[in-house]
Amino acid sequence: MDPELEAFLPFIPKPDYSDPVAARKDFAERAAAFPVPDTSGMEIENRTVPGDPDVAIRIYRPHQAQGAVVWLHGGGFVFGSLDTEHPWAARIALGSGATVISVDYRLSPEHPFPAALDDAYAVLAWTAEHAADFGIDPERIAVGGHSAGACLAAATALRARDEQGPQIRFQLLNQPALDDRQETWSQRNFTDTPWVDRGTLSTVWRYYLGTQDATPYAAPTRATDLSGLPPAYVTTAEFDPARDEAIEYGLRLLQSGVPAEIHHYPGTFHGSQTILSAEVSQRQIAEVAAVLRRALAA
Repeated sequence: MDPELEAFLPFIPKPDYSDPVAARKDFAERAAAFPVPDTSGMEIENRTVPGDPDVAIRIYRPHQAQGAVVWLHGGGFVFGSLDTEHPWAARIALGSGATVISVDYRLSPEHPFPAALDDAYAVLAWTAEHAADFGIDPERIAVGGHSAGACLAAATALRARDEQGPQIRFQLLNQPALDDRQETWSQRNFTDTPWVDRGTLSTVWRYYLGTQDATPYAAPTRATDLSGLPPAYVTTAEFDPARDEAIEYGLRLLQSGVPAEIHHYPGTFHGSQTILSAEVSQRQIAEVAAVLRRALAA
C-alpha cells in the first residue's frame, strides 16, 4: 500500500449496502464535506433531458471548452448524485477544458438494469443532437465515469456501436467494474480491501441485475466482439477486486483493434484518489484530465 494512503485506512468506512437509503444519506453527508475547486472560471447549469422518465443533468462549461464528456458517477449503481459528484465533475472540467455533462441516472435496487443505462444513453443522444447549442463539436463527444459509472460508459459505447447511435470519440473508464461473474484472481482474493471488496461487489451486482440475467450491456466483459468501439483509457488500482477484469477488458480492446491505454496505479485501492493529499492521487486526477484533453483536441 502506498504509505500516504495507508495512513488513512483507519478512517475509511466500508459502505453498508444492506440499507441503500441509509447508504445514500451517509455518502451524501461525507461528500458534502469534500473540498470543491474554484468554479468561477466556468458556467454551471442544471437541465433536464427528455426521456422515459426525464433525466437531470448538470453541465460544466469552461471558457473555450474543447469537446464534451458525458460523465457517469460511481457508487455501485446504488448511490451518488449530481451533488455528490460535483467536486469531481468540476475538477474534470477544469483540468481537461472539456464540457462535462454529469448524469443523475436512476439507482438500484429500486431501478435495476437497464434503467441507468437507458438514462446514460438518453443523455448521450441529447448531447449529440444539441451539441451546436453548447458550442460542442458533435464529433468530439466522449463518455466516461468511475467504477459503476465506468461500467455504464463502456456499456453506452457498446450500445451506440450496435444501434449505430451517436458517434463517440473516446471512452474513459476509471477503475471500472465490468463483470458480474467475479471469477478473476483479484475478485476471488480481495475479500477485505479498503472501501470496496468482493462482498461489496456481490451485493452491488445483485441489486443492479435484480431478477435478470447479465447481458453485455449490463456487464461489458460479456461482450464477445469489442471491435469498432471508441479508443479507450482504462485505469486500475492494485488493491481493487475489479482490477483484473478491467485490465483484461483493456487488453481485449487492443486485441480487437481498438486503440487503448491501460494505466495501473500500484499501491492504490478502489476510490483512493479521493485522498487528495496523496501524491499518487494527484497524479491520477491530473492524468485523467490530461488524457481527456488530448482525446478531445481538435
